[in-house]
Amino acid sequence: MKIEAIRAVASRTLAVVVAGAAANGVTRGVDDRLILASERDGDNWLSYNSGYHEQRYSPLAQINRENVATLGLAWSYDLAADRGVEATPVVVDGVMYVTAPWSVVHALDARSGHELWTYDPEVPRSYGAWACCDVVNRGVAVYKGKVFVGTLDGYLVALDAGTGKVLWRVDTNIDRTKYKHTITGAPRVYHDHVVIGHGGAELSAVGYVSAYNVDTGALQWRWFSVPSSAASSDSDPSQRLAARTWDPKGRWTQVGGGGTIWDAIAYDPDLNRLYVGVGNGLPWNQAARSPAAKDNLFVASIVALDADHGRYLWHFQVTPGDAWDYDAAQHLVQADVSIQGRARKVLMQANKNGYFLVLDRTDGKLISARNFVDVNWARGYDAHGRPIEVKGARAREKPWEIIPSPYGAHNWQPMSFNPNTGLVYIPAQGVPLAIADDPDYVPERNQPGRPMSNIGWNLGYFLNTISPKAKPFGRLIAWDPVAQKEIWHRDYAGPWNGGTMTTAGNLVFQGSADGRFMAYDASSGRTLWQTEVGSGVIAAPMTYRVDGEQYVSIAVGWGGVFGLAERITDRLSPGRIYTFKLGGRAPLPPVRNFGDFRRTTLISGVPYKVEDVGPGAQLYVANCLFCHGVPAVNRGGALPNLGYSDPQVIQALPELVRSGAFMAKGMPEFHDRLSDDDVQKIAAFILDMAKNAPRQ
Repeated sequence: MKIEAIRAVASRTLAVVVAGAAANGVTRGVDDRLILASERDGDNWLSYNSGYHEQRYSPLAQINRENVATLGLAWSYDLAADRGVEATPVVVDGVMYVTAPWSVVHALDARSGHELWTYDPEVPRSYGAWACCDVVNRGVAVYKGKVFVGTLDGYLVALDAGTGKVLWRVDTNIDRTKYKHTITGAPRVYHDHVVIGHGGAELSAVGYVSAYNVDTGALQWRWFSVPSSAASSDSDPSQRLAARTWDPKGRWTQVGGGGTIWDAIAYDPDLNRLYVGVGNGLPWNQAARSPAAKDNLFVASIVALDADHGRYLWHFQVTPGDAWDYDAAQHLVQADVSIQGRARKVLMQANKNGYFLVLDRTDGKLISARNFVDVNWARGYDAHGRPIEVKGARAREKPWEIIPSPYGAHNWQPMSFNPNTGLVYIPAQGVPLAIADDPDYVPERNQPGRPMSNIGWNLGYFLNTISPKAKPFGRLIAWDPVAQKEIWHRDYAGPWNGGTMTTAGNLVFQGSADGRFMAYDASSGRTLWQTEVGSGVIAAPMTYRVDGEQYVSIAVGWGGVFGLAERITDRLSPGRIYTFKLGGRAPLPPVRNFGDFRRTTLISGVPYKVEDVGPGAQLYVANCLFCHGVPAVNRGGALPNLGYSDPQVIQALPELVRSGAFMAKGMPEFHDRLSDDDVQKIAAFILDMAKNAPRQ
């Protein structure tokens, strides 16, 4: 070995040792004070959304609008993942912690991208069937020498920050025999509490948020967002308040009611409160869920809790009696702003229902609400803070193209707030969908023709029985939350673009579904820099400073509920971390074209029975639709569109599906769900679509 190579290896080894020592030592100093201070100095990014106020704003300005065009790659890291990557990395004094699909945690040297350790919780692949929206994870929390991660199978794990060794592991699911709870969100930490909620309100779930002791994992408190037999109304008056708004004879009693707290959790250090965004009702259709009652508290609500004890303080229900999967689980941003000459402590959310909400976070009162995209379900909010619904929006008499659709005008992809410009930067979108009442819906029942019903989904709706007329779109919107108006926007090739981050360098960063990473002028929206990153981006970027040098990082990997079945770009590369700096000269890693590893021609030449096509379509909708899309219509995303299958695969489909051949990739087990004849009918539908859909 040449002396230069020996020196390079020695230097790299020393860097890893130094970074590991930092993880062992400095991470122990991460506490409430340091997390709050990080919002002011910007060297570290200590929480999923940068700090307690969740603004995704960095005070760093070394990279700014004058020099951002000279950004180049500093390093990249292969996450060894081929599903959706939704994580924002966390950085503590030169050490990066980031999660990959299946809740795998990677610790890296933030200077070089060299791996320090990896922790794989070995989530059973059967949980892929329970994760409504891909086997994703949005990130970790760090606190007092520990790294906390929630796993897809519902455990909260504390790891030693220096070694990745498991320190404790607790089961957050109150009843594994009854509820299909998953965790995809990032925990939050404060006051020696680590807080986490759940996903799963499409299957069977009851919503709650839990706080655990950071040292032992002991449960500190738990608050339920819907009426539950596991909660005591004597000790929690909010349970009595909620119970009065639900029909005790509704079908929610059979599936839990939903209301999961799956993403938005924000600690307020000024008021010592915890704000949580509560998810959709279960089943989606309120006519089936709770026909004799209206509001169904606390689904689709923003709720304030006492941070130390989990005691209910106030709520604002964004969408009373939610009937459209209008979660209030989108990112919650805290800020102090001047409104009509008065300083206000506000909480802001670009809700899934299309309205931008500004609340007074001291009492939960609505200050203002304005739609930031077109909507057709409401005409605004009244003086009492309730939406003014459009007649017929609940689709009880005829099919209805609901705008925004259940994909949301803004989904989980976080927005950002720049206190210098006073603007919020929203990843907005539109994915057309029509809904129709299902009067014969039965909970937890395989009903052909009902979307994913054989996998356990409970919608109470038929979907797209009429063709939607709206056009899909993706858009970055710069929004003035005080004036409640758009300042500028940029359009994208399609929906499902990544979250945003903004900086004191007057920049906004965002990745796109068509495989680019961009920097914009935060004031004008002018594009200042962009680079290709080999795959669609759904995660949000972050920035940090080490040894006086500012870096910008983005986790890349296509997937999520839209990205499972559809894509915007023809490149689909494995998940990676890309990290940039001024003058960076590292070569961009190789990318994969979609056609290099999947068929791009429709299947043909395989015989099938025409009489099997109709029943096969019903079975396909109940078992395959949301993962694989419509055969020959969708293009395939993180998962293949079956209209492009290899003929040998389709011919062997009954054996492959029922033997569990793809379970290692997260596909449900179908041995007891489908017969050989059922799968043969599904194959007939796929083949017929491949033959006829391109001509329609």
